[in-house]
Amino acid sequence: MRVVLQRTKESSVRVNGETVGQIDAGLTLLVGITHEDTIEDVEYVADKVVNLRIFEDEDGKMNQSLKDVNGQILSISQFTLYGDCKKGRRPNFMNAAKPEFAKERYDQFNDVLRTKGFDVQTGVFGAMMDVSLVNDGPVTLIIER
Repeated sequence: MRVVLQRTKESSVRVNGETVGQIDAGLTLLVGITHEDTIEDVEYVADKVVNLRIFEDEDGKMNQSLKDVNGQILSISQFTLYGDCKKGRRPNFMNAAKPEFAKERYDQFNDVLRTKGFDVQTGVFGAMMDVSLVNDGPVTLIIER
């Protein structure tokens, strides 16, 4: 499982011109699933996402987590995170999970985040999406398991 996490002031996702997910301050997650991902991987990454201390405290230090700042989550599925560009000029997506399996793990991931008490907005799995965001910092991290 691979997640590109961005601390954002606001973000939204549109499908066919319609906004389907939108948040204020929090995290925008680009979520990639591989065919070997387990529920344990999902739980590990979800726990890491909500507990990373990447928000500034009153002294300007990155000392607070998403939980501490009551932030929101916009989660976007993105199979291209498993694109291998080592050979040739066209990415190889063999490491990305098949859609049915990926959707199951992606939905589980979002459900775990929700059970932790977060407002989780999403895009539409498998759709062409337009993602807009204001990256705060910028702070962008990659979480893998």
